[in-house]
Amino acid sequence: MAGPRYVYAVCRPFRAALQAQLTGVAGAPVGLLGHHGLVAVVSTVPERDFAEEPLHAHWADPQWRAAAARAHRGVVDALTAVTTPLPLRTATVCPDDSALRLMLETHGAEFTRALDRLEGRVEWSVNVYSEKQPTALSEEAETFVTRLHGLLSRYADESCFRDPEDSMSFGAAGHAGHTVLNASYLVARTDSEQFVELVDRLKAEAPGLQVELTGPWAAYSFTGENEEKTENPDSAGTAEFAGAHRAKRTWAS
Repeated sequence: MAGPRYVYAVCRPFRAALQAQLTGVAGAPVGLLGHHGLVAVVSTVPERDFAEEPLHAHWADPQWRAAAARAHRGVVDALTAVTTPLPLRTATVCPDDSALRLMLETHGAEFTRALDRLEGRVEWSVNVYSEKQPTALSEEAETFVTRLHGLLSRYADESCFRDPEDSMSFGAAGHAGHTVLNASYLVARTDSEQFVELVDRLKAEAPGLQVELTGPWAAYSFTGENEEKTENPDSAGTAEFAGAHRAKRTWAS
């Protein structure tokens, strides 16, 4: 069927079945398009809403944008249950299959390198909240957050900090406290149980802080090269958590 192709993620071919009757943005059914050893996960969407001009207009509507983001993420979450996806940016749209194949051809080497790096890994998000403003944290609280990051990093291949007010945070929306840490960790699935157990143990030690763990997610924060990402986390500075930044994604236009 003709129409623009909305692209959720790129992955390698997989045998497991997706959820029955999985739908994505605009309620469209989800399908797969393979090209040179890669698979794009797509939906065919109406041109009246997803051609360049109407899509730009829709994107200015916060409610439309939020609904699209939820649907996009729902598809990627379903993929995460059966394979290791490389999530693309929300509202990645190709005008047709030819343009989609061209995207896979042009960025194929980059996609493959990223999939190699992410294989068998998931993202866990850790947020720490305080009733006090971050600038008024006690020395004890600052020491705890630094120690928390250091211990969690031992289980992570990479870590990434976001601006505490980042709208892409995976933490609870509208949390009553002030965010003092908003970090993500790229963790092997085989280490995830220990990672979660460690967070649970450390929660009890938090001095006047709330620690929230969410996941496992697809590796949203680790899909491309960005200067905020910390590789080899054991060598990172112990106070680095204080310099929270917004994670960047490189693909999708």
